[in-house]
Amino acid sequence: MSPQTKGRLLVATPPLDDPNFDRSVIYVLEHHDDGAIGLILNRPTTSALDEPLDRWIDLQAAPSSVFTGGPVEPNAMIGLATAPSVDIDATEHLTQISGIIASADLSADPALVAANVDLVRVFRGYAGWGSGQLESEIEAGAWIVLDAEIDDVFSDRPEDLWYTVLRRQPGRLAWLALAPDDLSFN
Repeated sequence: MSPQTKGRLLVATPPLDDPNFDRSVIYVLEHHDDGAIGLILNRPTTSALDEPLDRWIDLQAAPSSVFTGGPVEPNAMIGLATAPSVDIDATEHLTQISGIIASADLSADPALVAANVDLVRVFRGYAGWGSGQLESEIEAGAWIVLDAEIDDVFSDRPEDLWYTVLRRQPGRLAWLALAPDDLSFN
C-alpha cells in the first residue's frame, strides 16, 4: 500500500545523489496509480515573472521570484495560491489541492482571481514520478513524508525550509536537520 502524499511534503534525506533533489522539500500536487507530481518549494531563482505572467506580480508571496519546481518540463509554469475565504471548488480559476492551497490558472486574468486569493507562488517545471517510482523511493528511504503547513508552501525563507521542516519534527527525526552535506565528515 502506498503512502498518501497528495498535499504533503517530501523531504529529501541526506545525501540524495540526484543534485536536482539534494536537500529539497517537495509539495505533492497529485499522487495516484499512474505516478506523482510535485513542486520543489526551496529553489527560488533570481528571475522575475515575464510578460504575460508579470500581471501576477502583485499577488506573489515573498520572495517574489519564479521558483524552480523541478527538472520536468522546465518551460511549464505552475501557480499555487491560498484561498482562505472562498469555496475553491466553486471558483473557476482555482483547483483545490489540500485545505486552502490550490493550483491557480496562470492563463486567467489575475484581476478575476485576486479577490479569492491571498498569496501566489509561481514555479517553472515540476518533479514527476512514474507508476510506483515514488513509492519505491520512499520505501528505500530517499524521502520522508511529512505534513505540510501553509508557511512551508509559501515560506518567505525558502532557502532554510529543509532545515526548518526537519527541526520541528519530534524526536530523532529533528536530528537530520544537523546532518552535514558530506556524511563522511560525521
